[in-house]
Amino acid sequence: MTEHRVILGVSGASGAALALAIARWFSKLEVEVDLVVSRAAHLTLAQECGADALDELRDLVTRCHANDDVGASIASGSVPVAGMIVAPCSMRSLAAISHGLDDNLLTRAASVQLKERRRLVLLTREAPLTLAHLRNMTAATEMGAVILPPVPAFYLGPRDLTEIVDQIAARAVDCLGVCPPVAKRWLSTA
Repeated sequence: MTEHRVILGVSGASGAALALAIARWFSKLEVEVDLVVSRAAHLTLAQECGADALDELRDLVTRCHANDDVGASIASGSVPVAGMIVAPCSMRSLAAISHGLDDNLLTRAASVQLKERRRLVLLTREAPLTLAHLRNMTAATEMGAVILPPVPAFYLGPRDLTEIVDQIAARAVDCLGVCPPVAKRWLSTA
């Protein structure tokens, strides 16, 4: 398994800026990234980040795969990657992942990470949560996924939304463990 190749899945939940921030971190760290973007994420990227957001995202990664290409390399456990981040992760994608519904490349690639016992980090994005959402999070966690809701680290005193997004993205990158930690750390005053 290569420590410097990962998958970034982008689903249609709000929080598209997280995908861009994660891709920027991986680009800085010289990590190879295979990208898969859902149809709904195309819309969310444009609405939340601008008309050129998808092009910028594609420029930051190594390889792009169509979400309907379930025969792509990342759909197989024989392709060595260190893990996958889904950012943002919609409740639809979470449900499909937690129930093994490999109906597109994003959910298939996530299932491959679970079956191969590789890291899968899901930046689940919804509020408030229903019981179904919570049960799907539990199921995914029981299978080995890390649920990382994009919650700001207010104790770091972020000055703006960009700092909040960058910190959450850095935490997701750190969860994969493919490079030295990049997220800001809590410093105790005691």
